[in-house]
Amino acid sequence: MNKGNRLIKSIYTTLLIALIMLLMPAISWSLDLHTWSEDEKAVLRSLWIGSLPPLPEDPSNKYSADPKAADLGRKLFFDSRLSGNLKVSCATCHPSNMNFADSLPLAHGIGTTTRRTMPLIGTAYSTWLFWDGRKDSLWAQALGPIESPVEHGFTRTQCASVIMEHYKKEYSEIFGPLPDFSERDLPLQAKPSADEPVALKAWITLPREKREAITGVYANMGKAIAAFVGTIVPTPSRFDLYAEAALRGNPSAMLAAMTNDEVKGLRLFIGKAKCTNCHSGPLFTNGGFHNVGVPQPEKLPPDSGRSDAIAKVLADEFNCLGIYSDAKRSDCAELRFMDTATYKYFGAFKTPTLRNVAERAPYMHAGQIPSLRKVLEFYRDLKPGQRAADLEHGDLTDPELEQLDAFLRTLSSPLKFAE
Repeated sequence: MNKGNRLIKSIYTTLLIALIMLLMPAISWSLDLHTWSEDEKAVLRSLWIGSLPPLPEDPSNKYSADPKAADLGRKLFFDSRLSGNLKVSCATCHPSNMNFADSLPLAHGIGTTTRRTMPLIGTAYSTWLFWDGRKDSLWAQALGPIESPVEHGFTRTQCASVIMEHYKKEYSEIFGPLPDFSERDLPLQAKPSADEPVALKAWITLPREKREAITGVYANMGKAIAAFVGTIVPTPSRFDLYAEAALRGNPSAMLAAMTNDEVKGLRLFIGKAKCTNCHSGPLFTNGGFHNVGVPQPEKLPPDSGRSDAIAKVLADEFNCLGIYSDAKRSDCAELRFMDTATYKYFGAFKTPTLRNVAERAPYMHAGQIPSLRKVLEFYRDLKPGQRAADLEHGDLTDPELEQLDAFLRTLSSPLKFAE
């Protein structure tokens, strides 16, 4: 080898060593970032979608796992004939091409409600439904909007007519023969609503047996819709791929699944930011009710949240202990032993899932906050005296909020549901 070649080789070797030395801290730093303790792995496992149990069967709805009921429920979910103006269906506020949630601050059907549309992801796993938990089953929840004058603006007698005219065969195959009543037996504007005197009067003039038969059809309709909605679950997200790789000790798969900033956000989420105080488990929600100090919208009436809903769920004719429930009394422990201390829940609302959270702005129970970053700033900027104990966290910097935002976006994934 001549002198010139030796010089070139020497320079090349020197540069290579310098490059390696330059990269060593980054490599070491990256390895530290992606190294998890056993306690941290336990948290990752608890959040990983692989920890989500199989779809639960609802003891109050014996059709909750019936594929035929789910198929009928899917058709009813998208049927705008179940509304006063023939334009509103469940999918109006829960469009399947938008992760079953709309992008409006307040849900809008025939009129406008006072709350944001809740996501339907994983609702089969929920004990309490709606922002305030005023329903204790998915099938009872499905019935609420139908008779709401600002949502579907429909009645249970009209529902029975639609079932008789358009779904008689499918209904009968699942629930048995329809009750023996004709169109003349069904006054369309009749329902047990104290807020609508004309409809209430028409309802109470019907014989008790007929009212129970109509309500039975209505309840079964809710059970079919619930059988469909209960199948809406998330598929693995980038976070889930990362968590699985971390649990299996696969560094290359970890690095492929999430960026360093996203992993920093994950570390903040389960650590300093204490997000898992409320957003825990594979659906990233504890299912509980919290007053997080979010401001009340100026143009809306005061909203007491869970505090008012406790009496509503206890009085609900479609609750777990009601005559239209398929549950035994022993199956209704959540309702029977519910915390009824209303003072604890004034202004408290249900913790929503964070699955696909980046896809469903605006946020909070009345759409008060326009973006995910603004939500993070809201929680960061709450003063200690304004925070509930669950909201205590370390001081967070702007770069850390960016990392949290980046992590939350790794929770997005396509949804799976019965088709």
